[in-house]
Amino acid sequence: MNRFLFPENLRMAFEALLSHQLRSGLTILGIVIGILTVVTVSSLLGGMRNNIVQMVEEYGTDNIYVFHLSMGVQLGHRDRSETSRVPLKPEDAAVLKSASSAISEVSYSAILRGNNTVKSQDATYRRAQLQGVSSNQAITSSAVLREGRYLSGLDDLHRNSVCVIGSAVAEALFPEEGQVAGRSLLLEGKKFTVIGVLEQRKTSFFGEAGQDNLVLIPYRTLQKTFPNADWLLLTIRARKGQLAQALEDTEQILRRLRGVRYSQPNNFDITTSEKLIRQFDALTATVGVAALAISAIGLLVGGIGVMNVMLVSVRERSREIGVRKAVGATSRDILTQFLFESMTLTGIGGLLGFLLSVVAMRLMVWFFPWLPTAFSTTMTIAALLLSITVGLLFGVWPAARAARLDPVESLRYE
Repeated sequence: MNRFLFPENLRMAFEALLSHQLRSGLTILGIVIGILTVVTVSSLLGGMRNNIVQMVEEYGTDNIYVFHLSMGVQLGHRDRSETSRVPLKPEDAAVLKSASSAISEVSYSAILRGNNTVKSQDATYRRAQLQGVSSNQAITSSAVLREGRYLSGLDDLHRNSVCVIGSAVAEALFPEEGQVAGRSLLLEGKKFTVIGVLEQRKTSFFGEAGQDNLVLIPYRTLQKTFPNADWLLLTIRARKGQLAQALEDTEQILRRLRGVRYSQPNNFDITTSEKLIRQFDALTATVGVAALAISAIGLLVGGIGVMNVMLVSVRERSREIGVRKAVGATSRDILTQFLFESMTLTGIGGLLGFLLSVVAMRLMVWFFPWLPTAFSTTMTIAALLLSITVGLLFGVWPAARAARLDPVESLRYE
């Protein structure tokens, strides 16, 4: 054996592994767990991120969102200086639109926290998100109607008891076929007429999409029904190619309107679609690091197990090594053979981990159809290469010991 023979070394590696199936299986358990963890978690995070990006694109990449409180993920209680902030007002939206040429539209929506229950004659829906919105909300949210019409300025002016509902609400309250617009529902014991149904969003995040469970009523109607609903979210649509200018104008105008001094920080939060994606990436980075840590522990345990098994294999096969060297095998041939065995062992573990991750994701989607997943080809290939690399690194010492064995002493080994 004076040259590298890939098929021959691969065959010998498989024969050596199959001769000790139970031992080989237990050895690669850590590798399987490590690869299973990293592929599954990366698929979940990748699917969630893809959905967020698609939702942002669907709602509009030129949007700016303004709220009086921080819109990022909050850990613990808010600072008192933040909770004392004054909510935004509808007048702020009017000033922003008139004062900046980079802004094409500004809408506002009063958010009622928590889920609300709405009822029809025969059904109840308990996960409705009630919002009181301005009549131009459809423009800034890129909403599309499936039927009926959107809320108008007259509906808001006269505080009409009308609503536009999401597709999930419509299907839950009016499951029978037929037109929904014109039907009635009960909201907090008050009768509302459905004047429109929103088209279902193409993307969703953890179940129903952001607008599919909405019940939209005129802003002034919400004020009349829920006087304490004064938390206002402004949605600003920048003109094409002027997002940066619109963002700067929005901040400066609101600082002036809210009496913020030059040396003081903003007493409101302003964000964009791109910033929302960055916030999600920062949030999931911690999860990714934890998954990598678990995977690294599994791979380390698997690698140590592989090294131990290969050292035992070298001792058990000392006579075989002596015979091979006696008939012409070089130290390099022996080194290559044992490296191939360790790399094959961890490679099989990596492949099993990947296959188990596929099964795990299929089961998750079966039980939770709304769960977003996305297999990354790059991550999968990287995980498999990593498992093989573990075999290479932890197999060097046993392979080197096998290559250095004296043929005479090896032939005398019992």
